[in-house]
Amino acid sequence: MNTGQGDAPQPGDSGCAQGRAGGNVPHMKILVIEDDLEAAAYITKAFREAGIVADHASDGESGLFMGSENGYDVMVVDRMLPRRDGLSVISELRKRGVDTPVLILSALGQVDDRVTGLRAGGDDYLPKPYAFSELLARVEVLGRRKGKPEQDMAYRVGDLELDRLSHEVRRAGKEILLQPREYRLLEYLMKNAGQVVTRTMLLENVWDYHFDPQTNVIDVHVSRLRSKIEKDFDKPLLKTVRGAGYMIKDEA
Repeated sequence: MNTGQGDAPQPGDSGCAQGRAGGNVPHMKILVIEDDLEAAAYITKAFREAGIVADHASDGESGLFMGSENGYDVMVVDRMLPRRDGLSVISELRKRGVDTPVLILSALGQVDDRVTGLRAGGDDYLPKPYAFSELLARVEVLGRRKGKPEQDMAYRVGDLELDRLSHEVRRAGKEILLQPREYRLLEYLMKNAGQVVTRTMLLENVWDYHFDPQTNVIDVHVSRLRSKIEKDFDKPLLKTVRGAGYMIKDEA
């Protein structure tokens, strides 16, 4: 369904350019179920330019068939589809035992809409309009999640270590004391080490906000965290990716 201007990323969108230039995209195969052919053509092309194999289904029945028969790493599903709506597609896939992570795209972006989508079996929900850089980042995260239950009890980036059992954080053997929110922020960044984490992803996964409260809460906490994990150490680890978000990475 054509949802109108602004529902799909457009050429020239700075977010799209940054998403493609980000690199470090793991090889994966995704299915895009979207009936707006112009939007679908654009995002599948952008995914392919980012090194991702992207197939397209233009209606719910075709998407259900393809999603059931082919081994995709991630599916991107529009809610409002002909022949079978997106939530019905997701619910039926789950009934068939298909556990492929699903990101729901929709012009319906209220909290109740998101809750409904997640309860139908979706793993993530991105309202339209959106920046391709964020769509790409979310697909990367879901792709890494497939078949990999959270069993790591510790994360390590360079000489920075986080123990998820004791909640201790050390760098080069030196203990770093963090406030609870700073710990959650660092844990999420280290879980997704080497990948761009957007502000929206942090709001939803660290602060449990499903909207942008238009405050500088993220900037303040990132600044405090950066000071604690980088002060008195030679090598910076936490980077700001202009126009996209943040990344923790060891450049060595």
